[in-house]
Amino acid sequence: MGTLVRAAVLLSPLLFCHAFLDLTGPSEIEGLWKGSATLPCAYVPVEDFVQQTLTWTVVHDQSSGTVFRRDGSGDHVLLSEYRDRVSVPKDAPGNVSLRILNLEVSDRGTYTCHVTWRARNNSLIAKELTTKVEVVKVAVTKPVIRAAEPGLAFPAGARASLTCVASGSPPIRYRWFRGAPGGRALPVGSGAELAWDSLRPADAGTYYCEAENRAGAGAVQRSDAVELTVGDLPVTAVTPENGVGYPEKNSTTQDVPRSGLSLYLVVLIAVACGAVLFLVIFLIVCIRKPKDAQVYEVKFHNSRAAASSRSESTGHYEEPIFSTQNNYVMEHTKNERSEEMNMKKNEYECGNTQESEYEVGDTA
Repeated sequence: MGTLVRAAVLLSPLLFCHAFLDLTGPSEIEGLWKGSATLPCAYVPVEDFVQQTLTWTVVHDQSSGTVFRRDGSGDHVLLSEYRDRVSVPKDAPGNVSLRILNLEVSDRGTYTCHVTWRARNNSLIAKELTTKVEVVKVAVTKPVIRAAEPGLAFPAGARASLTCVASGSPPIRYRWFRGAPGGRALPVGSGAELAWDSLRPADAGTYYCEAENRAGAGAVQRSDAVELTVGDLPVTAVTPENGVGYPEKNSTTQDVPRSGLSLYLVVLIAVACGAVLFLVIFLIVCIRKPKDAQVYEVKFHNSRAAASSRSESTGHYEEPIFSTQNNYVMEHTKNERSEEMNMKKNEYECGNTQESEYEVGDTA
């Protein structure tokens, strides 16, 4: 009895781990031709068990082999037809799902996920999970046109785009037309998106798109037509009562596009006028400054004019009175000349007196 208990105690961790190390995933999945598919395979990690190896194998109708292997040396893709098309997550413990890109019809088959763990006592535990994969071709569905912004009314000059959306096996080709479906239409572009960098009024009109793929015998699906409107949007007035914008009543005011050119010209003219005004003021100051800098001091030769000149402030500028100065000079010169003439006259008279006296003496 004791032996059985000890055996049960030793085996209980292994039985517990086996329950948590079970691989989970669907038994069958369906992938779209030229699309991608993920084959789920996952388990709950256990602390005492470390994943040693992971392999994905496939059995096709006429062949089989190992698609993917992960071990201590890294990840390896062993079948050349899966090169650069398969991968397994690295940073998600317990997730060992296989992802296949660009599915081909030849990829259908039975895939097996095989995982091996090593326990702390170096014992190995292995589990596997099998999934059947079908690759189908799905014809493209009727496309739907979606706008980048709600509605199909845009102001002139705005950026806008329309997107054509359809489902089915890739690749899906899209074409855009302008005109009514079933009538005369003009091709305007290819690709899922039709975009305008700057809308013009001439871009307004009816548009539709077509979608097709290689499935469904090349059937082409056509969308419903949409009407694109290009024009100026009405100006909305905001009332202080409720703050809600609405078109003003009895008003057809439209938002007129504003041009930045007029504002630029106004600023340029203002700057030019300011520069001219500054130049004129500068020239006036420069011309008047030499005159203001010259201070004339008038000196009169008489005492009364000198006394009057001292009483005035030295910082006051006064224009010299040339007539007064000339009068003083002229009078001073006249006095000097009169004095000189009187002195000469006296000398002459004295000379004449002496001469007369001399002459009288001789006579005697």
